[in-house]
Amino acid sequence: MSSGGPGKPGALWKPVPRPVRDPDLPTAVRVYEVGPRDGLQAETDVVPAATKAELCRRLLAAGAGRAGLEVTSFVPPSWIPQLADAAEVSAAVLPAAGRTVALVPNARGLSDALDAGYDDVAVVVSATDSFAAANLNSTARGSLVTAATVTAEARSAGRSVRGYLSMSFGDPWEGDVDASRVATMAAELHAAGCATVALGDTVGLGTPGQVADVVRRTVDAGVPVTALALHLHDTYGQGLANVLAALRVGVTEFDAAVGGLGRCPYAAGATGNLATEDLVWMLHGLGIDTGLDLTALVRTSVWLAAERGRSGPSRVLAALSSQEAQS
Repeated sequence: MSSGGPGKPGALWKPVPRPVRDPDLPTAVRVYEVGPRDGLQAETDVVPAATKAELCRRLLAAGAGRAGLEVTSFVPPSWIPQLADAAEVSAAVLPAAGRTVALVPNARGLSDALDAGYDDVAVVVSATDSFAAANLNSTARGSLVTAATVTAEARSAGRSVRGYLSMSFGDPWEGDVDASRVATMAAELHAAGCATVALGDTVGLGTPGQVADVVRRTVDAGVPVTALALHLHDTYGQGLANVLAALRVGVTEFDAAVGGLGRCPYAAGATGNLATEDLVWMLHGLGIDTGLDLTALVRTSVWLAAERGRSGPSRVLAALSSQEAQS
């Protein structure tokens, strides 16, 4: 409430999250940045390779290399034209200080990623046949077989592998996805050699109780909670609530995209990934270390929005960028 007094106001206070620790929550969390890959792959505009490379450099400078920065995906250009420049972007970014990752859908993609110099790769599996057909030209079981083969090849080459399990919380064609099916497939992906298994809420249908239930079932199926991550979209505004629910059952790695960029190109109605700025604001407010510089993230998103002529949906970004503009 304004005092209504005369005179010019002083400089605005720049808000920062006030940390209040919850002893039941972890002291540190890994925020795995997917903006350059998942964030840009479904956008209608094709971002120039030089801009993508600069985005990666800025994110690494903000601390994204601590948990991982997913730079690109080595997929056929006919699948995702926005990532046709994967080799060019990689050459401009690597070698980099910090962990950089490339998504590879098959043996050819893995070969390209190895040639580009990646030490870490990611593979994708679908929990449903419908999404596997649309996204991977396969079946759910077929996608798991392919991922296991690629994982074995990557590990034999000395690379670490991260595995995505898409549609873990609901599918736009098939509806509900059985949690026991998700848990079984996640366990198979982990047993195949994936150091981390990211449970994907690909269209943002998950709710906190469901997230906690799926995580518990997956742990009961044999996947250590320390090997689990959550890949969350914020279609129904449940992203941060789902993070908090997962924190309470032991998950300490979460995917996010700077500015809230990205959506699933094969799922109608899916909106952006959980915004990195929103996630970091909440985690820092809980006294949880992320190793990320929130101000640098905001400035990166503002820069990218100016380059593209559009901004992402992050609420924290909107608030803090306004503060930056007034400073």
